[in-house]
Amino acid sequence: MDPLMIIAATCIVGLAIVALAALQGWRDWVALKREELERGAVPSPREPTTPAGARIELADLRERVRKLEAIASGVDL
Repeated sequence: MDPLMIIAATCIVGLAIVALAALQGWRDWVALKREELERGAVPSPREPTTPAGARIELADLRERVRKLEAIASGVDL
């Protein structure tokens, strides 16, 4: 066999091993996230936990609306 063929075959085998390892890691990560969602361990990112957090969220939404209205009317901020 030609040395170039041996190098090419080795590269293909190495690439296959890396791809399979990445695929297994992806499957494990998805399974972990699925378990977290089923347990309810991941809090919703849009739910404020305190009244102060609710006021901050409301102020943020008002600022976003103000910016969107300015964009709609053609005013530069």
